Amino acid sequence: MTTMTEASVREFKMPDVGEGLTEAEILKWYVQPGDTVTDGQVVCEVETAKAAVELPIPYDGVVRELRFAEGTTVDVGTAIIAVDVSGGAAADAEEPASEEEPAPAEEPKPQARQPVLVGYGVAASSTKRRPRKGPEVTVAEAAARAAVQKELNGHGPTEVAEAPEAPAVERPRPLAKPPVRKLAKDLGVDLATVTPSGPDGVITRDDVHAAVAASPTADLEPVTAVPAAPAVPAAPAASYDGTRETRVPIKGVRKATATAMVGSAFTAPHVTEFVTVDVTRTMKLVEELKQDKDLQGLRVNPLLLIAKALLVAIRRNPGINASWDEANQEIVLKHYVNLGIAAATPRGLIVPNIKDAHAKTLPQLAESLGELVTTARDGKTSPGAMQGGTVTITNVGVFGIDTGTPILNPGEAAILAVGAIKLQPWVHKGKVKPRQVTTLALSFDHRLVDGELGSKVLADIAAILEQPKRLITWG
Repeated sequence: MTTMTEASVREFKMPDVGEGLTEAEILKWYVQPGDTVTDGQVVCEVETAKAAVELPIPYDGVVRELRFAEGTTVDVGTAIIAVDVSGGAAADAEEPASEEEPAPAEEPKPQARQPVLVGYGVAASSTKRRPRKGPEVTVAEAAARAAVQKELNGHGPTEVAEAPEAPAVERPRPLAKPPVRKLAKDLGVDLATVTPSGPDGVITRDDVHAAVAASPTADLEPVTAVPAAPAVPAAPAASYDGTRETRVPIKGVRKATATAMVGSAFTAPHVTEFVTVDVTRTMKLVEELKQDKDLQGLRVNPLLLIAKALLVAIRRNPGINASWDEANQEIVLKHYVNLGIAAATPRGLIVPNIKDAHAKTLPQLAESLGELVTTARDGKTSPGAMQGGTVTITNVGVFGIDTGTPILNPGEAAILAVGAIKLQPWVHKGKVKPRQVTTLALSFDHRLVDGELGSKVLADIAAILEQPKRLITWG
């Protein structure tokens, strides 16, 4: 007999599943209204600018509403699904408690809720938000809808009007985490005027957004954008012939890759050096290692030995494993190697990396390479796997290409391109013989790496691949 109240409905907001992301596209819903969900159950798959990620729901209940359709791009922090938890499930700590049921002090459970990938909110970024594809709702319309909903649920409209009138409490310094303070500053919100809903009086991101929505001057978008009547005829659309052209929206991984490559190309001064190498002995070693019992079932190919050769060269020339900190005017020397491997996927180019590759044995490196490739092909590479890289390998040889001039992965000092390995005539021991030959190209940031250091690194890699026994003596 009791009607469903707003206090029993929890809204799950689009989380920031990677550092600095502002939006994500909903690829697929795994639930529908009326379905029962449990804490940790995956409810949808979204594509960010870095990868496709599955999102788990952080509480138990029944799905009441899916706020966006598949294919819609949604801003981080926007509610995407509403779940009725009236069956007794724990309330989401991010959702403010109703006035009739003040949140108990022992409720702060979010820290134990590990299935949620990353916390809510938009990280500080200069990236401009993409216009939403769904219908725009003004602040006035949202307030009107809330008033009607409250009245339908048994709350009089007078309660809606009285809700924002929280008693002013003098606080020497509002409690809020640094990201929340930054958000309030960006939105022009005085934290002293915000009513906290977090544990122990901590102000959350939702509190800041609620303060913005309650402000009569907080229109995030011009009201003039609301009218549907077209003021200007869409002349360009009339000239588009769909039978002769196909237009693909720039978004997701491809958009992020384009932005990163443009930024890298016009920020770091690139220099590329080349060397042609006889890798006949390396190819023979690959065949021998495939029969090694310690490597059975693992991915053993030329890329494995090239990666190992690069790691040895970095150990002998550590200055190339660095980054340029423009803000602090510092060179950051890395004492670890997170080895990135460029991978072409249906969603675009991604560069996941093997953490602490410098500390791995050859079997461990082979296992990590196999996992990296399989995960990338399945489209399941996590954002964390693509962060923190220090140096990268791109294997253009798999496409039959001899070599190239690779662009640096942002934040790294060097990238090695591996060309196709082909049987070619080669002078060996004073005679022209058919040998397995490839061309390597090393691009590096000339602010960090001068010609001498870059040449030493490339020469060391070539020497190891010509005489792979040096892996033992040098490594």
